[in-house]
Amino acid sequence: MEKYFRVGVIANTHGVHGEVKVYPTTEDIRRFDGLKEVILDNQKEKKTLHITGVKYFKNMVILKFQEIADMDQALLLKGKDLLVDRDHAIPLEEGEYYIADILGSTVLTDTGETLGILTDVIQTGANDVYVVKTSNGKEVLLPVIDECVLDRNIEKKLVTVHMMKGLLD
Repeated sequence: MEKYFRVGVIANTHGVHGEVKVYPTTEDIRRFDGLKEVILDNQKEKKTLHITGVKYFKNMVILKFQEIADMDQALLLKGKDLLVDRDHAIPLEEGEYYIADILGSTVLTDTGETLGILTDVIQTGANDVYVVKTSNGKEVLLPVIDECVLDRNIEKKLVTVHMMKGLLD
């Protein structure tokens, strides 16, 4: 199970007082209203930043951090991921799961064959689509509908699917 979830990426600075523009990567952009802190992932280490201000502008979130005093400090954060730990993730409803927890799952067909590894989930609006990389390097797109995805075992990282006609063409 994943320990951290990405909620945004710092896109740029905003103003001269150390605010940053964040491109949200979370399903609910308003989730930033309730966040007191996020974890900055700069690839070498993870550092907790305390949120002191939240604003919204177009499709971006503008955040002010206690630890960042000016634009020069904020500029160093550009391109970095903002994470939350599992305790601060959006609570799940019955039957829901975090996408990060299903990535890397082995995908098996209902006939017992290994199809490949689930590498991505595309959210289309109508239904999600699983991207499965096969052993020969091809990608197979599977609609996440009851007729196709039969079972998900998040703990064992196994997904069982029924290969509907035309999916491998």
